[in-house]
Amino acid sequence: MPGRDITRLRSKTTRISLLVVSLILTGLCLFLPAWSQQASPSNQPNPTEPKAPASQQDSQNKKVLDDQGVYVLRKDVDEVMLHATVVDDKQRIVTNLDRNAFTVFEDGKPQSIISFHHVDIPVDMGIVIDNSGSMREKRNKVNQAALNLVRSSNPQDEVFVVNFNDEQYLDQDFTNDLRKLKEALEKIDARGGTALYDAVVASADHLKKNGRLEKKVIFVVTDGEDNASAETLEQAVKQLQEENSPSIYAIGILGDEEHPKRAKKALQILADRTGGIAFFPKTLDEVDAISKTIANDIRNQYAIGYKPTNPKMVGGFRQIRVEAKAKGHSKLVVRTKSGYYAKTQTASSAKP
Repeated sequence: MPGRDITRLRSKTTRISLLVVSLILTGLCLFLPAWSQQASPSNQPNPTEPKAPASQQDSQNKKVLDDQGVYVLRKDVDEVMLHATVVDDKQRIVTNLDRNAFTVFEDGKPQSIISFHHVDIPVDMGIVIDNSGSMREKRNKVNQAALNLVRSSNPQDEVFVVNFNDEQYLDQDFTNDLRKLKEALEKIDARGGTALYDAVVASADHLKKNGRLEKKVIFVVTDGEDNASAETLEQAVKQLQEENSPSIYAIGILGDEEHPKRAKKALQILADRTGGIAFFPKTLDEVDAISKTIANDIRNQYAIGYKPTNPKMVGGFRQIRVEAKAKGHSKLVVRTKSGYYAKTQTASSAKP
């Protein structure tokens, strides 16, 4: 796993218990399917049964209910999904555009849009908060802003909390329980340095491996330049541009930072390359309002899917640009990720 593991180590007894349970469940999984097939021949598919229309199949693949009643988006493995915010020349979010208003370019070539919707869908979100020594007096207001971000977001969002200094700790895994999130944010041990890149990369990896929802976001707050990461900025950006990686929304409280320009540039790059935004408030009192602005931005995005003309199996980095034009708007700016590294398919994973 890139970066460091954000999950706290379990006790030896717990690990042994989990191993025993895992072995039992594995045995059941191997036994039950065979028994079910023998006992219930009626479960076999009927070759004469008509298939659902293509449009219906597409709809079923796009949005399905999981076992807890939460909508989880599915997509074709060859589809690239973009989450885009559109603003006008006065920086107001535009929410009334249709599919025909958008043009997607990959490596400078126009692409055909195969899916499009503009609805407030739940997201998987990582709240990643600087817990270094310089944040001690700032954490109360930052924590309140983080909780207000969750309150202003979709109530079905799944959120985890990572506190970081020299290292990073997963103090609350995915939940939408505000009480649990509040308790995790209050685990303040403000000391040490700032391993920002390691924390963001590890959190992004946790989102990709364990998140259930298609749309993913990291909200990060820091007051300083990274001075303790094993990852460099360039390495972090590359990993954040892998497929299915989250957008970064960053708040940099840099008033007393020794090198504010370098710290600001790093946060700006992380946000710009992933389709998020970086904010740099002049005072700590602005952080709460910014968190609500971020929630509004996330909830008012367009989901645009396209199938690349250059097959994914070719691999490599693909640059992305999205344009929007509509009557009544002299200039529209679309904010989304700047590109991605295509996952190459192995022979075993390729479609027959």
